[in-house]
Amino acid sequence: MDEKFIQERINELRMKKNISEYQLSLELGHSQGYIQAITSGRNLPSMSAFLDICAYFDITPSEFFNPSVNNPSLLRGIMEDVEKLSENDLLLLSTVLKRFLELYPKPQS
Repeated sequence: MDEKFIQERINELRMKKNISEYQLSLELGHSQGYIQAITSGRNLPSMSAFLDICAYFDITPSEFFNPSVNNPSLLRGIMEDVEKLSENDLLLLSTVLKRFLELYPKPQS
């Protein structure tokens, strides 16, 4: 993991939300060129700014560094629901999920 990943991940999240670098900078309370300075590699966000960026996109720092999760908020909500299930219900859910994945495998990238 390197600085390039951080630049690209911020761009990816920003584009998914359809927001400009300028607008994101202002919404985070920074100068208009703040995000552009990060995505161009001139600067890195401070830890505080990084946490603000994660909060803005409603993701955890762990989710920021795991781009394979397409919809972190939805997945987090599902996991919260799954944690409430009994062991028997978890076993049933596991069986159904495995069957679903057999029927509808994830396309290879």
